[in-house]
Amino acid sequence: MSPDTDWQKRVRSDPQVHHGDPCIVGTRVPVSVIIGSIADGDSFEQILSSYPQLSREDIQAALHFAAEAVNRFDLSPLAG
Repeated sequence: MSPDTDWQKRVRSDPQVHHGDPCIVGTRVPVSVIIGSIADGDSFEQILSSYPQLSREDIQAALHFAAEAVNRFDLSPLAG
């Protein structure tokens, strides 16, 4: 299985976990927290230190999930 589809094994949305936000399976860590940490300049090592329940593969899965979500997002072009 390619890494870009492997996220489906690691990311779930469950109404009983973190209000249904997409989280890493087996944790209560939302994908948005991981992506936000990366956007803030945190390294994988810093994220793993802050969230020891995560693995590098979990962080990669969060990135692949976010990339696919952006690809599915319908954004109208700016008028100009």
